[in-house]
Amino acid sequence: MSPPGRPEGDFPNAKRAGGPSGRPRVLLADDHHIVAQGLKSLLAADFELAGVVADGEAMVDAAKTLRPDVIVADVTMPLLGGIDALERLRRDGVQAPVVFLTMHGHAGYARRALKAGAAGYVLKVAAPEELVQAIRAALDGGTFVSPALARVLFEPTERGVADVGERIAALTSHQREILRLLADGHSAKEIARKLDISSRTVESHKYQLMESLGARSSAELIRLAVRHGIVEP
Repeated sequence: MSPPGRPEGDFPNAKRAGGPSGRPRVLLADDHHIVAQGLKSLLAADFELAGVVADGEAMVDAAKTLRPDVIVADVTMPLLGGIDALERLRRDGVQAPVVFLTMHGHAGYARRALKAGAAGYVLKVAAPEELVQAIRAALDGGTFVSPALARVLFEPTERGVADVGERIAALTSHQREILRLLADGHSAKEIARKLDISSRTVESHKYQLMESLGARSSAELIRLAVRHGIVEP
C-alpha cells in the first residue's frame, strides 16, 4: 500500500483511452482506506485501477500524472476538498470527468459540485447500485445524480435564500480547515501558527463563520460543523 496521499497503480504511463486491458481507467480519491478498498473491489470487473489517493492535493497531482479516464472522489478530504480539487483541475486544463461519491446528502453540496463541473454525484449508501451507472454516464459525456437527491436538487430554492446546509456547502477549504482545527480544540494562537496567519485573522474567520451560519457561540458553530459532516464527531 502506498503512503497516504500518494497514488498507487501499475499503469502510470497508460494512455487516457484505457489501460492495457482496454477498460476505462479510474482514479480513486478517498481518505478512508476501508472505503477505497471496497471501491476497488466494486469496480474491478468493469474498470482498471489507475491509482488511489487520500487527499485533494494528491488527487490533482495524480490526475495530471496518471491521466485517468474518470475520477471517483469524495467531497470531504484532507488538505483540499474534492470540489476545490475539481475546480483546480479545470483551471489547469485537466478535463477528466469527476464523479463524487459522498456521505453528504444535502442538495447544497451537489449543486456546488455540479456547478464546478462534476459529471456525477452519488451517495455512498447507494454506491453498489449507482456508482457504475454514474461512471458510465460520465464516460459517455453525461451527468448522473443519485435519484434520492435529484428531485430536491432541481427544485428552486424558496425566495432564493440558501439554508444552513447550502451555506456550509459553500465554505472555502480555508474556512473548513479553520473549523476543523477549532473543533479539535486548538486555540486561535495555535491555529494561527499552523496556518501561518495572525490570531486576529483566525478570530475574524471564526466570527464570520458564526454570523454566516447563524451560530450564537463557538460550541454551536462546532455542533453545526459536526452535524453537516465538516468534522468528525
